[in-house]
Amino acid sequence: MTELARQLWMILRISFFNLANSRNVLLCIVVLLFELGSIPVSVRLIQWTADFYGALERFDGPEAARQVGIYALLIAAYAGLALAGGYLRKFLIMRWRQDLTENILTDWLTDKTYWRLQNGYGVEKIDNPDQRIAEDCRLFVEEFVNETLGLITSLTGLFTYIAVLWSLSNFPLEFTLLDWQVAIPRYMVWAAFLYVLLSSGLTHWLGYPLKGLTFNQQRKEANFRFDLVRLRENADPVAVSGFEAAERRRLDGKFDAIVANWKRLILREFYLGCFKIPYFRTILRIPLLLALPAYFAGHVNFGGLMQLASAFQRVVTTLSWFIFAYNRLAALAATISRLGDLLDAIATCKNAPASEIIVTNHEDETIEVRGLALESPVGKPLQIPANWDFKPGEHVWISGPSGLGKSTFLKTLADIWPYGQGEVHIPEGKSCAFIPQRSTINGTGLAESAIYPLEEGSISLAATADYLAAVGLPDQAHALQAEKNPDISGFSGGELQRLALVRLLIEKPDWVFMDEASSAIDSKSEAEIFTRLRARLPDTTFIIVAHRPPGGFDALRHIPLFPDPETPFISLPTEGK
Repeated sequence: MTELARQLWMILRISFFNLANSRNVLLCIVVLLFELGSIPVSVRLIQWTADFYGALERFDGPEAARQVGIYALLIAAYAGLALAGGYLRKFLIMRWRQDLTENILTDWLTDKTYWRLQNGYGVEKIDNPDQRIAEDCRLFVEEFVNETLGLITSLTGLFTYIAVLWSLSNFPLEFTLLDWQVAIPRYMVWAAFLYVLLSSGLTHWLGYPLKGLTFNQQRKEANFRFDLVRLRENADPVAVSGFEAAERRRLDGKFDAIVANWKRLILREFYLGCFKIPYFRTILRIPLLLALPAYFAGHVNFGGLMQLASAFQRVVTTLSWFIFAYNRLAALAATISRLGDLLDAIATCKNAPASEIIVTNHEDETIEVRGLALESPVGKPLQIPANWDFKPGEHVWISGPSGLGKSTFLKTLADIWPYGQGEVHIPEGKSCAFIPQRSTINGTGLAESAIYPLEEGSISLAATADYLAAVGLPDQAHALQAEKNPDISGFSGGELQRLALVRLLIEKPDWVFMDEASSAIDSKSEAEIFTRLRARLPDTTFIIVAHRPPGGFDALRHIPLFPDPETPFISLPTEGK
């Protein structure tokens, strides 16, 4: 419980209790005022019960008719408060969710925390952070707002209802027990508390496992959705290879886990329902039964009996908030745990020891790497030379077997790889672009994907079409000029790699680092594309990691890497093809 409270405070601190989100606090107060406004109406309905049933007992038709009119006005007031409060409550929920989501996204994206979490940097890998941000933020705000407002309203109304019940039950319950005369003054008040206390204890005993089961259900549902998305993203290789049966087995396994946990969850809900449903159905009748001794003893008339039962029912219903909300509280606790774990992981990642790989800017025009010793996340040394020098205008081809750390070396230059030690010096004021093997595509339309990461419309269609033609996509360029926006979901790997190269023509960087970025393009097309790129980017230096010599260059400095750490470092100029 202490851990849950800590995580709850952490969530509230970044989304509610700060100056930037003070508007939410004010809106919450307004919503609460509407909720509390229903309490005087409820108290008046208790008095109305005595007046109406008293008129019926006296056969006073005009008074009964007048009470019907009063009842209509009370219900209208209650409905008006509920509708206005409900509208503002939903508005509060969305604004609060917006603030919570924005704050978590900021922390998640800052300093490449999302990448570090994915790669287990300084913290155990978190499952489904996307689901926690998208779904758990929504669930937390909805449930927390609803249950918190309900609790505050219940506690506030409770004192009013107890005062009413106290004033009405000004008579004792008298009976004989083992020749002892027992008299319990204002027994209706004590009966309400005892009745709800025993019921709440039984509810918690039956429903305690719900939090863990709900937590697991949310995680398994997210795992299943993630695998469905993964299948969609890998539709081509799965279809070509005929892996449908294997994918079906994997998806069936994930869904079977959902069903198995769901069965345990609904069984526990069944146990809890065996008590909750009878309790809910009898809560309106128990007050009347407990008030009957006072009626038969002549302490109250029929109208007073109904008024007393109504006041008792209000007290018991208010005290039963915990019982009625238990399932929702269990779901809320599970959501708090999932969000809290994500925030803890983000904080741990940000507070992890600083990397011993220092990336700085210097006044020299050369990129220098000194004393580099890279490691895998588990501490395995990578076979990368310790010292590197890249001069402007000298294009470089780095080759070598897979697994030596070539891609990791480029990540180090991009200042995202934290494992190892050494120094990297980048020329001051020079821009760098990193093109990975797998393209990053925004959306499905060609127009917005071609200029990613720029915003849609920031470059004209004519300019975009020209760039597409330059990277070997003339048909797509014609389609764009015809004001069509083709879907790129069917693009081949080579087409996607061509599309990623448009970024270079837009940004015109001083340095380009490419990691197998043209591996899916045939050699002839690759040479043509690089020739056009170099013509348009004469001041750009290309550093290319590839298994084959890239074409389109007059000369390349070749740096081959070898798996044997005792093999000397070789740097030879070669003729490009």
